Order: sequence, then structure tokens, then C-alpha cells
Amino acid sequence: MRTATNRRIYNSERIPQHSVLVVALCAMLFALCGPLSAQQAKKIPRIGFLGATSASANSARLEAFGQGLRELGYVEGKNIVIEYRYADGKPLRLPALAAELVGLNVNVIVSGGAAATWPAKQATATIPIIMTGDNDPVRSGFVASLARPGGNVTGLSTLTNELSGKRLELLKEIVPRLSRVAVMGAANTPGNEQALKDTELAAKALRLQVQPIDVLSRNDIETAFREAVNGNADAVLLLGGSVFVLERRQIAVLSVKSRLPTVHYRQEFVEDGGLMSYATSLADLSRRAAIYVDKILKGTKPADLPVEQPTKFELVINLKTAKQIGLAVPPNVLAKADKVIR
Repeated sequence: MRTATNRRIYNSERIPQHSVLVVALCAMLFALCGPLSAQQAKKIPRIGFLGATSASANSARLEAFGQGLRELGYVEGKNIVIEYRYADGKPLRLPALAAELVGLNVNVIVSGGAAATWPAKQATATIPIIMTGDNDPVRSGFVASLARPGGNVTGLSTLTNELSGKRLELLKEIVPRLSRVAVMGAANTPGNEQALKDTELAAKALRLQVQPIDVLSRNDIETAFREAVNGNADAVLLLGGSVFVLERRQIAVLSVKSRLPTVHYRQEFVEDGGLMSYATSLADLSRRAAIYVDKILKGTKPADLPVEQPTKFELVINLKTAKQIGLAVPPNVLAKADKVIR
């Protein structure tokens, strides 16, 4: 009796062989679930963004870049990750920040200007680098040529050097009896040396004198305006430089205080009180940079992507500032403006 009972209990607890296989398969799938999730996470593209200034200084460009990505189906935090690194106007920080992005093994690095492109290029020869607005990438040594970049760098050029003559022409139309222009810029900023030469050539054709003033840090800005006034400059033209972008409000205040009209290479200067800018639309370049990101993530090599030049230029004028300086902007110049701040 006891034996039969024991046998019945034993038989009821036996697990069929096919059930054992099902349990084993479930266990294997459960064990693989974690690694599969990790592999899927690793497949999400990671972009590094390297800027010489700050997030606030580049807010419009970053929004345009994000818009360009969204138009191509990328949503930050969902199917793409962006690692932002900013030097906050301290160029010496850029090499370490570039190395940090390389250490994160990003798929591509987007540089916010020539000052950031060079450290990125020095940090890696394999990770693709996309420029979003460099003055002269060939002369700066970033690419072999615009048509055939030849390395891991490609992107968009601003043609800043070629625009110097147009900026001087606009100043001459606005400023009565313009004869001498103070040209401020940092000599160590990539592209500025050539930009100054091009400005001097354009000035010579317009029968204008140029007063070069080197500005290396924020502490040099007030001294530079004082030097411009003492040198009898009639206006100021700014070349590229991260220090200018970060200190554009100070520049606007000094411009009004010195009663010196200023012409800039970015419209943000005018929005913050500068007189006028004639420049490539950096927002447009940043939006187009997203196309490069998309192509590279889909397997295209940067060496096979030609550097593109700007197609959209904008003239912005601040009439409030003109009034403060005591300057009357001619109607024919206002008619050319893409944006007038009143």
C-alpha cells in the first residue's frame, strides 16, 4: 500500500521531457535578453559636438542642427545620442575635450568652427569630422581640396574671407567720409591671417586704410576699442574669434560708447546691439550639416563627400544702435536688409 502510494506520488511529479526542453529554451532566451538589449543600445549612433564657445552662444545653430536631424528621422535621446562639449571661450581646453569625445568612441564629430576643427583633427584620424562653418578649410589644412577632402574631415565652408570686401562696401555706404577701418581679430584663430590679407586687398580697392588690432582675450577688447579711437578709425570690422562671440554684448556697448559703427560676421552680434552684419547664414549651414551626419552614418566616407559652400547670405541692421551712434542708414541699404531691428 505504501509502495503504491509512493509510486503514484512519484508519477504525478514527473515532468515530461518536452516540458524540460521548453523550460530550458525559455531560460536561454531570458539569459540572452540582456546581451541583446545591450547590443541594440550600442547600435544607437552617437554624435560628438565640439564648440569653442558655449551652448547659449550657439543656441540658434544647435536648434537648426537638431531640426535638420529631425527632418531626416533622427530624434535626440531616442534613436541618436549627442555628446556636447564646449570650451567656453578657452581654446586651450579644446584638445582635451576633443580627446574626450574620441574616448567615447563617437561615430562622428561635428565641429562648431575652425577653432574646434583643428583640435578634433589632431585628436583622431579615423573618426569622421564635419565642419559647420570654417573660413578656408583648404588653407587651414583641414582638407586637401573642396572637391576631394582626402581625409576624415569634410563639411561646410563660410567663405568669410571673400565676404570682407562686401562688408567694407556696406560700411562705406553707411558711414559718411569713411577712410580708416580698425580690423579686430585674433591672429591665432585659423583663417584670420588670410582674412586680414583679403580685407586689406579689398580696402585698397576701395581706397580705405586698415588698422589691424590683435585681440587674443576678453581683456584685450576694451583696449582694442581705445586703440581704434586713438588711431582715428571711422568704423570697426570684426574677424572670426570665439572670444568675440562670448563677449558680443560688451563689444556692442563699447561700440556705442566709442561711437564706432561695427560690421560683424554673425547676426547674433547685431541682435545683441552691434550695428550690422553681412554673413553666411550659420543656421542654414548647421541644418545642412545634418545631411553629412546622415550620409556618414549610412556608410559614406568623409573623403568622398565634397566640402560645400554657402548658398544663403544675410544682411542684418540694427537701427536702434545706428540711432545711438548718431548714424543715419540710407534707405537703399535698408532695402537690401534681410532683417532690420528697430
